[in-house]
Amino acid sequence: MFFPVCRRVRLPITRPLLLSFFFLGLTGIFGNQLLFLIGLSYTNPTYAAAVQPAIPVFTFLLAALMGTEAVNLLRTEGQLKVGGTLVCVSGAILMVLFRGLAVVGYKESELGEQSEISARAQPEPSGWLISYFLDFGFDHWHLGVLCLIGNCMCMAAYLAIQAPLLSKYPASLSVTAYSYFFGALFMVLTAFFLTNESTDWSLTHSELFAVFYAGIVASAVNYGLLTWSNKILGPALVALYNPLQPVASAMLSRIFLGSPIYLGSILGGSLVIAGLYLVTWASYRERQVGLGIIPHIIRDTEPLLHKDVPVSKISYQRGNIFSGPSTSLMKGLD
Repeated sequence: MFFPVCRRVRLPITRPLLLSFFFLGLTGIFGNQLLFLIGLSYTNPTYAAAVQPAIPVFTFLLAALMGTEAVNLLRTEGQLKVGGTLVCVSGAILMVLFRGLAVVGYKESELGEQSEISARAQPEPSGWLISYFLDFGFDHWHLGVLCLIGNCMCMAAYLAIQAPLLSKYPASLSVTAYSYFFGALFMVLTAFFLTNESTDWSLTHSELFAVFYAGIVASAVNYGLLTWSNKILGPALVALYNPLQPVASAMLSRIFLGSPIYLGSILGGSLVIAGLYLVTWASYRERQVGLGIIPHIIRDTEPLLHKDVPVSKISYQRGNIFSGPSTSLMKGLD
């Protein structure tokens, strides 16, 4: 049943669609990952992690400029969107920069301290483009900062470009596959021209396992779910879940590695969840106002959660919670 549905929503490939897939592969697949790795190698993991919360901010701005995300700062919903985004980003930055006391578990050993997130990364060999910037007057650190900012902008552009494309071509898995085709093509060509020895292509067993995990879980599954969510929620809200990564990392490290959970992780995680709730509720409220389900004027005493919902509207709201004016066309399943 799944494959006939995919064929029904997969439209013929046209030149504008191929051009969109080309830019998706160039920004979100190729540029995003390449610039992050270069920036990480020239700065350090702490700084690289601290820059990543800029992705929802750039995505929010790009989506607003493209008209994908409607923001009205004169209304409560628009103010909550902006405020919730700032709260969410602040929580992610707090988790990275502030550690505090170990609340759950014991402090790491001296050996663990040496491999913590602030450890300096090893610089990659400079290619001709990197050498050009170094000769121009940039040092390795500032070049790494520029690459990390470019990484965030590429990911924001990927989400902002993908959202209107999904309204025209709603097959989310196919969009992900075509994007990865162009992204992989760029990666292979770049690796072919930048590698000097055949030993650069040889991998150990652990490296091979890491490549398979990165290709299947961190790439295919991750970007597939990201595209499907972008079709339903929109780019600004999808990007806003990016700061949940350090929260999930802290929890998984505690479960599988026995790492302690620090005060900074708890405070930052609380801010991330609070910011996500504010933006999600504001988006939900905005869609309801647009559909005429609730009145336009917001009372000061109105609660954030509505417990009494008419039974006749429950099924309707479940299917239209995140369907705004820009995504009012019927979306096919993929």
